[in-house]
Amino acid sequence: MAEPRPCILIPVYNHPATITPLCTELAALEIPLLLVDDGSDQQCAAVLDRLAEQGHHLLRLETNQGKGAAVRAGLRYAEQLGFSHALQVDADGQHGVDDLPAFLATLTVAQHTLVVGYPRYDASVPRVRFYGRYATHIWVWINTLSLDIRDSMCGVRLYPVAPLNRMLARHPCGNRMTFDTEVLVRWHWAQGAMMHRPVRVHYPRDGISHFAVWRDNRQISLMHTRLFFGMLWRLPRLLARRFQPHREVSP
Repeated sequence: MAEPRPCILIPVYNHPATITPLCTELAALEIPLLLVDDGSDQQCAAVLDRLAEQGHHLLRLETNQGKGAAVRAGLRYAEQLGFSHALQVDADGQHGVDDLPAFLATLTVAQHTLVVGYPRYDASVPRVRFYGRYATHIWVWINTLSLDIRDSMCGVRLYPVAPLNRMLARHPCGNRMTFDTEVLVRWHWAQGAMMHRPVRVHYPRDGISHFAVWRDNRQISLMHTRLFFGMLWRLPRLLARRFQPHREVSP
C-alpha cells in the first residue's frame, strides 16, 4: 500500500470564536488542516483568512450550502491536493482532540476502512439531544438490517478520500444535516469496511447550533423514508450478506 497522507477536514459556518483555538489544538497532531468556509459572514471569513495566511488550506464556498455540501466539496479538494484520507471534525470544538490519534492510528492497518466516531458524552449534553438521537439510530439499524453502525450522527470520522468520492459521485447524500447519516448507510450497503472509535463530546453552554428544526427534521424524515425503500430494493442482498464472512471492499 502507498504511504497514507491524511488531512483534517473542518467544515465551517460562522464559528469565529472556536475555530482558531480548535486549529491551535489540532496543529499538535502535525497533520495539514483543510478548512471549508461554507458561506460564513464577514467576521468568520476574516478569521479563516488569517488561518489561511498561517499555512492552513482554505476552500471557500460563496454561499451557505450546508454541512453535507461543504464536506463533499472538501473531500473533492482533498483529493486534488493529494490527500488519501480526511479526518472530519466539527468546527465548534465539542470533540475531544486527544481522542483523534486513535482514528489516525488505523491507517497503518486498514487504509480502505471508514472509521466512525461514537460519542462519549459528559454532563453537558442536553437530554433532548441524547435521547433524540435514538430515532435516527433505530432507522439506521432498520435500513441496514444490522447493528453495524454504532452511531451515524457523530461529526468525527476518518474517510478514505478516493473511494468515498467515487461513491458520492453516484449518491451525493444530501447537502445539509442528512449527509452524516446517509453516507454511512450507503457505505454499508456498498460493503465498505467500517471501524468505530470513541470520542469525548462536550456541549459548551454558549455553543452555536445551525440545526433548523423544521427544515432539517423534514429532510431527515424524507431521508429515512428514501433509505427505507432503498433497503427494500436491496433486501435479498442484505439478507444474503448476513450469512457470508465479512471481507473488506472498496465501494
